[in-house]
Amino acid sequence: MEEWVGGIWHKYITKKANTNYIQAKVDFSDVSKSVGVVFRAMGGHSVKRIEAASARDYLVRRTWLQKIAGENQQISLAWQDEESLRLPESLAVFPTSELNRELYIWLAILAAHHKKSFQHWAIDNQQLVVDVLTRFPALTSRYQKLAQAFIQTRTDYCKRPLAEQQMEQAIVKAVLEPGSVKDFPSVNYAPQAVYLWLYPSAQFNPQVMPNFDEETNTESEESNNTSTKSRSTRKKGERIEDGESRDGMMVFRLESLFSWSEFSQLDRGSDDSDDDDEETLKVAEDLDKITLSKQQQQKSASIKIDMDLPSAIEDDIPLGDGIKLPEWDYKKEELIAERCLLLPMLPKNNEATKLPIKLQKTAKVIQAQFEQLHSVRYWLKGQVQGEELDLNAWLDFYIEQQKGSTKEHGLYQSFRGNNRDISTLLLADLSMSTDAHLDNNNRVIDVVKDSMMLFGEALNSVGDNFSMYGFSSIRRTNVRFTVLKNFSERYSDVIRGRLQAIRPGYYTRMGAAIRQATKILDEQKTTQKLLLILTDGKPNDIDHYEGRFGIEDTRHAISEAHKLGIKPFCITIDQEAEDYLPYLFGVDGYTVIHKPSQLPIRLPQLYYQLTRHQ
Repeated sequence: MEEWVGGIWHKYITKKANTNYIQAKVDFSDVSKSVGVVFRAMGGHSVKRIEAASARDYLVRRTWLQKIAGENQQISLAWQDEESLRLPESLAVFPTSELNRELYIWLAILAAHHKKSFQHWAIDNQQLVVDVLTRFPALTSRYQKLAQAFIQTRTDYCKRPLAEQQMEQAIVKAVLEPGSVKDFPSVNYAPQAVYLWLYPSAQFNPQVMPNFDEETNTESEESNNTSTKSRSTRKKGERIEDGESRDGMMVFRLESLFSWSEFSQLDRGSDDSDDDDEETLKVAEDLDKITLSKQQQQKSASIKIDMDLPSAIEDDIPLGDGIKLPEWDYKKEELIAERCLLLPMLPKNNEATKLPIKLQKTAKVIQAQFEQLHSVRYWLKGQVQGEELDLNAWLDFYIEQQKGSTKEHGLYQSFRGNNRDISTLLLADLSMSTDAHLDNNNRVIDVVKDSMMLFGEALNSVGDNFSMYGFSSIRRTNVRFTVLKNFSERYSDVIRGRLQAIRPGYYTRMGAAIRQATKILDEQKTTQKLLLILTDGKPNDIDHYEGRFGIEDTRHAISEAHKLGIKPFCITIDQEAEDYLPYLFGVDGYTVIHKPSQLPIRLPQLYYQLTRHQ
């Protein structure tokens, strides 16, 4: 009864204290796609994540009811940093849902033009609004509509202290007439939130390590059954000194320790409902701030390395001492020389083998299609002799003769066989995610093997110059580059054996692998050079390569390939690839295979489409 009454009271007092328009509330999840399109279309950085941010501490003067209900201590605000744009989890500022949606769009436009940190929050926001409206005058009426509606929602400050009244008057004028207010009074409480403006990112605690984000993502990559809120919300974080110190004196009673004879090992049973990860996520969701140790050593990463790396006798066969490669640091805007160590390797326990029986029928169909490329013929224009008269060349000759020119012309055209002057390198992502199962019988790595084998059969039938490599990584000093077929090797059962021997590796340091593939392709003498990248996810590693660093390094590596006349093209089975591949490869530089089981057939077909006019 007591709990029931308490629940009723809590609902009542919370509703009374809430000043938002709950009936018109718009959740971020409802507008996230539209906001993303607007942000990038208006000039926002295309690689930035756009996500909901949890409420942050906001010291504002509260009403008596709000104090009783414990409301209005934290407010969800719009802000951004180098990694992402973070917008309120929901907006119920205005009495209509249309205006709340408009507010989300306006914040995205504002964020797209906010390129530097705030020096003075109110003055800088006014200038930001002025810049946006000056560049896009058509937005003026929409902004004024939001501004007028926003002013009507402001609390009456007539009974507040004089300084707070002056602050409120200054904010109202600054919103209605951006750029008109240069002085803001000092107050003891923060003003009522100005939802039409961006806020600075929360400052780091002086004791917080500078290389850690102030917010911690509660998302677990392994968890598929969490709510949308727990996947998208970001929590405030702080770092503190590690409580485990070796200094000081420990006092204890020796008789309180177990002896060997008293120790009993108990087997704690578990079942499917005992899900620690899910409970941890629920706890994290309820926390306002996540506190982490200030200890710098990343023990989890080192343990993962020790457990994942096989012994030398079980590992793939290394070829040499490694190749040092650069890596792009987007923060410094600098290519750091010799930052990565790439290790060429051969698959362990590979034996020459025939094409698997299950692929032989499909291989014959694909080979028959590719053999048509042999029959492609073309006209060689402007020849001294040939089968037919070249009418265009004759017309040019006739006009020049009328002008008195004596220059000789080839007046014939000759019918020639196709000359496919092309080199192709297939680079396959062999990261640990390829160990995932597609169904009861097949993993991603099995589909990759079949795809590469059919690719080899197809290109071998047409006689194209090609090579195949795989890659994975563990930090920047161990980028594993698996040699499956180089350009000088003949496609044979030895190559098929290597393809059959590949296995899932570790992480996806894509930039280094692309740079090495580019170097190999650049050494080929053909006029056309194609780099095909087969992957199932975005660039990542267990060090700083996660997130934007990996994306930017990969983009820079792809740009380097373009400058050398190499055409990169990505084939992926990652269903979320639309979020980042256009930024990496351009709108025409990739394709997404929505059914991974079709990859073995689709890969040769894509190559056929990309090269049939070469």
